[in-house]
Amino acid sequence: MQSRLQLSLFVLRISVFVVMLFWSLSKLLDPEAAAGLFESFYYIGGMSASFINAIAVMQLAIEVAFVLGLARFWTYGFILITHGVSTLASWQQYLDPFNHMMFLAAVPMLGACLALFLLRDHDTLFSLGRKEWNRTVDRQTSVS
Repeated sequence: MQSRLQLSLFVLRISVFVVMLFWSLSKLLDPEAAAGLFESFYYIGGMSASFINAIAVMQLAIEVAFVLGLARFWTYGFILITHGVSTLASWQQYLDPFNHMMFLAAVPMLGACLALFLLRDHDTLFSLGRKEWNRTVDRQTSVS
């Protein structure tokens, strides 16, 4: 059972990484379009291409750490929060689901992100992260 759980979590981690990778790469390849999305969905206007690129590079670094299983509390949490915010920001698209079917894919992915975060201590297959460090961080953050 444990090996199937670890394999399942690994597959989820890779799948979520692929989506997040292209999300970040799209910012690097077309920062003007990304700035338009920030304005349309997050109501943040006037973002320069260099600022969008800086965000994308930071996201890519965290995503690589995520797919490697490093600092799981922080990287899995970052993935969960960023995808959660993105999913919630698209709420208007869900009001007309038949004309925005692609937006609905964000919902099960959000579930996958939540499952990965909650089961992060079991996601050890092909992970470079140390279990001891993740548990220490969990104890420190749950106390505060």
